[in-house]
Amino acid sequence: MGIGGGGDVVGALAASQLVSALGGERLLGGLTWERRPIDPLPGPRRLDEVEEVEPLNAAVALAGPATRGPGGFRFCEAHLAGALGESTVLVDPNPGPRAVGQALADAARRLDCNLVVLVDVGGDVLAHGHEAGLASPLADAVLLAGAPAIAQAGIDVAVAVFGAGCDGELTPDEVMERVAEVAAAGGLLGAWGPTTEGIAELERAIAAVPTEASAMAVRCARGATGEAVIREGRRSVRLTPVGGLSFFLDAGVTLRTAARCAAAVTDAGSLRDANAVLRGMGVRTELDYEAQLSPPT
Repeated sequence: MGIGGGGDVVGALAASQLVSALGGERLLGGLTWERRPIDPLPGPRRLDEVEEVEPLNAAVALAGPATRGPGGFRFCEAHLAGALGESTVLVDPNPGPRAVGQALADAARRLDCNLVVLVDVGGDVLAHGHEAGLASPLADAVLLAGAPAIAQAGIDVAVAVFGAGCDGELTPDEVMERVAEVAAAGGLLGAWGPTTEGIAELERAIAAVPTEASAMAVRCARGATGEAVIREGRRSVRLTPVGGLSFFLDAGVTLRTAARCAAAVTDAGSLRDANAVLRGMGVRTELDYEAQLSPPT
């Protein structure tokens, strides 16, 4: 599951290549939260606002190439479903951590999945909250904060970070410091770099799915270094070899150590409650940014 919204579903594809390499089956998914250029409404869409989906429960549905939101925009998961020729999963994060975690566990059972991997592109899921470049911590925090509910339901759950620093928020050094913090507590499960065939699969996905951060990560996997800009020049990315890797982490250890924003919202009753918690910590989120840009109604 890509947990940051937008093109994080491509990061889920990158992490899932390890599952395929080990002979397992994968099912990819992400959130009902698209970037402003795609969906002008602030925040994630409720599942009842989404058309052409197959609901599995109140917060999780199966998506296909025709899945769309209000006004007709297509979700990144719909683009990926078309590119792969298979269904993807859409998750509505509005109900908050515990409810979303329970819904993911229920969906996993229905789909015969025994592991949920929560994948963040960039690394802000590991944010402490004070990082200068931090801009979109809310979705990641809510989904990771739901991990205990997934585990309590008997479904294994892990965290993966793909493309360290490639979203222009935390720097590669900051992400590696947070990974080291988790590792020092025994929570590093391993790392994986895409093969030549895996890079080609990611490039085909990027051709179909609008994403900048995952595209930067694939450039890293191809050996690119130096500086690049994304978000219409608003963000700078330092391309490094670690940007092409996926780091896999124990979800519980991650919550107890580096992921302080996620830990802070564990008891929030909704996504907006979680946003209020982060705002109270002095952390500005992607929901605040989108609401500021929206015209009054």
